[in-house]
Amino acid sequence: MLILSMDSGTNNFFYSRLPVNQISLSDLLTEGHLFFTVPPNWHVLITDVKKSTDAVNNGLHETVNLVATGSIVAVLNIALQEDITVPYFFGGDGATFIIPPTILNKVMIALCIHQKNTADNYNILLRVGHVSVESIYANGHQLSISKLKSADHFSIPIVLGGGLSFAEKIIKGEDYEIQIPLLKDETLDLSGMQCRWNKVKPPQNLDEVVSLVVIGCEGTKQAEVFKKVIDKIDKIYGQPQTRTPISTTRLKLKATIKKISEEMKVKMGGRRPLLILKTWITTLLGTLYFKTKSGKDYLVQLVDFSDTLVIDGKINTVISGTTRQRELLETALNELEQNKEIHYGLFVSKESVMSCYVRSMDNNHVHFVDGSDGGYTKAAGVLKEKLAAN
Repeated sequence: MLILSMDSGTNNFFYSRLPVNQISLSDLLTEGHLFFTVPPNWHVLITDVKKSTDAVNNGLHETVNLVATGSIVAVLNIALQEDITVPYFFGGDGATFIIPPTILNKVMIALCIHQKNTADNYNILLRVGHVSVESIYANGHQLSISKLKSADHFSIPIVLGGGLSFAEKIIKGEDYEIQIPLLKDETLDLSGMQCRWNKVKPPQNLDEVVSLVVIGCEGTKQAEVFKKVIDKIDKIYGQPQTRTPISTTRLKLKATIKKISEEMKVKMGGRRPLLILKTWITTLLGTLYFKTKSGKDYLVQLVDFSDTLVIDGKINTVISGTTRQRELLETALNELEQNKEIHYGLFVSKESVMSCYVRSMDNNHVHFVDGSDGGYTKAAGVLKEKLAAN
C-alpha cells in the first residue's frame, strides 16, 4: 500500500490522478503497491434509505433505487462543477462517496435537499452523514483505493480496508445526528438522472439474476479472501462481459407517463406536467434513435458502462447465469463460509433494474444495476441475519 504525497491544496485531485490499472481484478487484489492511502483530510459520505427492506416489500424497490441514484447524481454534478473526480459506490438502497473537504458543505446541502424531497414525496427517510478519513484512521481502520479499467473509457474504484464499514456504523448509529440549515434559494441539481428502462431480462440462454454481497471474516486477509471469491465467480460464470445481466437485445424503454412522472418527482421535488410531457415525447423519439448507428453504439457502451461490480470493503455484484451456475457458486461460497473466511448474502431474481446518469451520449454516462424485487437490499438482509446469528 502506498501513500500518495500531496499537500492540502492539491489533494482535491487525489483520485483523479490515480493510475488506471489495466489488469484483471483478481490480479489487482494481489498487488498491494497499486493501492493508495486516502488523504486524511477527505471525508466518507454515506446516504442510506432507512427501513429499505420494508419499502422494497411494499413495492417501492425501483423508487428506492432511484433515490439512491439521485444521491449519486447530486454529488457528481457538484464535483463536475469543481472539475473534481470522486469515487462513489452504488448500493441499491444508498450510496457511499469519498470526497475532498472543499466540496463537503455543498454536497451536504444538496443531499439534505434531496433528503427533504424524498421524505415529502414518498414518506421515505434518507439517512445522510459523513465521517472524516482522519477519524477512521484514528480508530485503527484502513482505507486504501485503486482504479480498475473495466471497459474502454470506464474505470471503477476498488477499496480495501474496513474504513467504509466503520463510517457506515457511525452514520447508522442511534447517536449520530447532523443538521444542515437550508436556505430558500438553495437548489438541487439532478440533471442527467434518468430511469426510463423497463426491467431487464437476463441475456439469451441465461435464466436468473444473482445479487451477491460478500464480506471477509475478522482476522482474514481481505485482499486474499476477495481474490478467492472473484476467482470462483470467474471460473463458474466466466469473465465480467459474459456474466453481465445487461444486454442490448433485452433493453426496452418504458416510455410511460407514470415512469417519467416518478423520475421527475425525485429530480424536481414534485411533478411538472409540461416537463413530463416534453420528456415523454423525447423518450418516445429515443426508440427511433436507438435504431441508428449512433444509437446502437450508445447501447453497446451502455452495457460496458453498467455498474455491476462494487468493491467498497465488501464485494457487491449483480450476475446473470443459469440455476446450475448459481448452485455451484453457493457450494463454493458455503465452503469459504464454513472455513470462516467470508460471510455472504445472496438473492435470486428473474430480472434486473437499471437507473442512469447521462451527461452526454458519448462516453459520459453510467448505469446503476440491481437485481429486481429487492436485489442488493434482500442480499444484504440475508447477510445481516447470518451475522446476527453468529
